[in-house]
Amino acid sequence: MKTALPEAMAPGSPRKKTIAAGPKVRSVKRVEAEPTELDRLQAVIIGSLEDDKAENIVTMDLAGKAMFCDRMVIASGLADRQISAMATHLSEKLKDVGLKRVQVEGAGGSDWVLIDAGDILVHLFKPEARTMYALEKMWGEDLDEAI
Repeated sequence: MKTALPEAMAPGSPRKKTIAAGPKVRSVKRVEAEPTELDRLQAVIIGSLEDDKAENIVTMDLAGKAMFCDRMVIASGLADRQISAMATHLSEKLKDVGLKRVQVEGAGGSDWVLIDAGDILVHLFKPEARTMYALEKMWGEDLDEAI
């Protein structure tokens, strides 16, 4: 009859015993990621649009999908004057936070205003134009499925 040997006296090298015991489990501390400059810029954009009563604000992450920007923000305004005011206010706020070149296209009173904030593009539409151009469908989840 065999008797059980204490673990310290069990056959095998210390290396084999360590391998058999498995890896040591260490607790992992979760570190909150610092918001990036892009996140701060996006927060300024969203805040400005919300202050100006923009409707249906949508943000899309285009990193790896588009070469011309990393994020896109799309919002609607009800009238030309509202869209123009949103573009003007947003441009001023972006310059206040240190963005040197803010380019605005179509702010003279059109259905679509484009604001180029470097790595973030902002599209301001009238609801009819937004439906017609359908940028959310063009750059949204469907793009991932097509690839």
